[in-house]
Amino acid sequence: MEIFWFCVIAFMLAMYVILDGFDLGAGILHLFVAKNDNERRTVLNAIGPVWDGNEVWILAAGGTLYFAFPLLYASSFSGFYLPLMIVLWLMMLRGLGIELRHHINNPMWKTFWDGSFALGSTLLAIFLGAALGNVVRGVPLNADGYFFEPLWTSFTVQPEAGILDWFTVIMGLVGLSTLTVHGANYLAMKTDGDVQTRSRMIGSFAVWGVVLTSVAALISATFIRPEIWNNYSEHWWGNIFPMMGLLGLIGMFLYNRKNQDTKAFLSSSLFIGGMLASTAFGLFPNVLPASTDPKFSLTVYNTAASSYGLGVGIVWWVIGMILAFGYFGYIFYSFRGKVKLHSEGY
Repeated sequence: MEIFWFCVIAFMLAMYVILDGFDLGAGILHLFVAKNDNERRTVLNAIGPVWDGNEVWILAAGGTLYFAFPLLYASSFSGFYLPLMIVLWLMMLRGLGIELRHHINNPMWKTFWDGSFALGSTLLAIFLGAALGNVVRGVPLNADGYFFEPLWTSFTVQPEAGILDWFTVIMGLVGLSTLTVHGANYLAMKTDGDVQTRSRMIGSFAVWGVVLTSVAALISATFIRPEIWNNYSEHWWGNIFPMMGLLGLIGMFLYNRKNQDTKAFLSSSLFIGGMLASTAFGLFPNVLPASTDPKFSLTVYNTAASSYGLGVGIVWWVIGMILAFGYFGYIFYSFRGKVKLHSEGY
C-alpha cells in the first residue's frame, strides 16, 4: 500500500511539472519570443485557459502527501519553510503578472507586469530544480525526523548544507533549461508567425542546454549519492524510466528540426516524466534522505499513515482523478488549435 501511494505522489508531481512546466517555460521566454503588445498577448492567451488549472496538481500532491505520508509532510514543510515561502511569493508574482497586465492600457504598466511574469517564471523553474536537488542530495535530518535548512551556508555539499549549493544550483539549471525547451515547444505548437519562429529557434538552441546540464547533474548525483544506482542493478525493469527520458530527448532534437511542434512537445513531456520517474525509482524507498546519518532517512515505510486509512483513500483518490482528467480533457479539447487574439482576451 505504501508503494502505491509513493507512485501516486510521484505521478501527481510529474503531472504538475509537465503541465505547469510549459506555463513556466512560456513565462521564461515571454520577453524573448514576443516583441510587441500583440505578440505578448498571444503568449498569454496560449496559456490563459489552463495555467491556473495546471497549478491544481501541486496542491493535490500536497494534500495527498499530508494524507498518505503525514510524517514526511510535517518534516518537509517545517524544514523547507523558507524556500516554500519564496515559492509561494513567486507563484503570486507570476499570477499577478498574468492577470493585472491588461487592466490598464499603459505601456509602462504592461512592461512592469511582463517583467514580473518573466522573472517569477524563471525563478520558479530554478527553485523547482533546486528542490529536487535537495531531495537527491539529502537534508540534515535528526533522530526525530526534523530539520531546518537556511537558504545557503556555503556552496559546498556537506551534511549541514543550505538549500543552495553547487549541486542544487546545477539541478536548478536543469530545471530552467528543461522548462525553457518545454515552453518553447508548447508556444511553437500553439502559435504561428514570428512568435512560432522565435520559439522554434530558441528551442533548438536550448535543448543543448538540457543535454549539458543533465549530464553535469547525472555525474554530480553519482558522486554525491552513488547508492542511487542500486535499484537499477537489482531491478532491471527500472531502466525503462531513463530510456523514456532518453527517447524524449532524442525526440526533442528530431522533431524540432522537422518543425513537428506537437511531437516535439510530447517528446519534452516524455523527457520530464522519464527523468522524474528515474529519480523516484533510484531514491526508493527513501522519500527524504538524511545527509547526516542514513538511519535518520525518511522512507515510505516509516512515514506512512495507517493501512486502513491508505486503503480507504484509494476510493476517493480514484474519484478525484476521474473528475480531474475529465476537467483537463474538456479544457484542452475546447482550446485546441492555434491561438487567435480577441478583444476580450489577455
